[in-house]
Amino acid sequence: MSHSTSSVALAQIGQYYRAMGGVLAKGAQHAKDRGVDEQTYLNWRLAPDMFTLTRQVQLASDFGVRGMSRLAGVEPVSLPDTETTFMELQARLAKAWEIVSGLDAEAMAADPDGEITFPAGRDQTMTLPRGVYACNMIVPNVGFHAAMSYAILRHLGVPLGKRDFMGG
Repeated sequence: MSHSTSSVALAQIGQYYRAMGGVLAKGAQHAKDRGVDEQTYLNWRLAPDMFTLTRQVQLASDFGVRGMSRLAGVEPVSLPDTETTFMELQARLAKAWEIVSGLDAEAMAADPDGEITFPAGRDQTMTLPRGVYACNMIVPNVGFHAAMSYAILRHLGVPLGKRDFMGG
């Protein structure tokens, strides 16, 4: 059986989003059980120069939506960064998955050796082969921000394990 790079990327993104939804649910419950304002958890960061939990979730959803939209040849949907609760972050992930899973699979898989140019920092762009873009940019960025979300909540004492991160 043969799989396109984009179909593998889509499956991985879906797994990350589902796992993040479960991790966030456990984080919300942990805060509630301990009588901690959820803003404490949502604004936590592992180091002063790292993003907060809220921003990590926003970025994970953005990398998936924007990256896979580019692969499908459509203008990426912009999700506003307005979430202030665990529930809103979970809804954002669900919306991101709805967008990504609704993209045209054939368009995403088309021309895997063709090039794609994308924003890469302030006033910069980068060009990569489409398959490399999916495997070396989109998926690792979603995975990184999913891992940071997990790590922040684990650091706060939320009882999480590898199965939670893997979405199992």
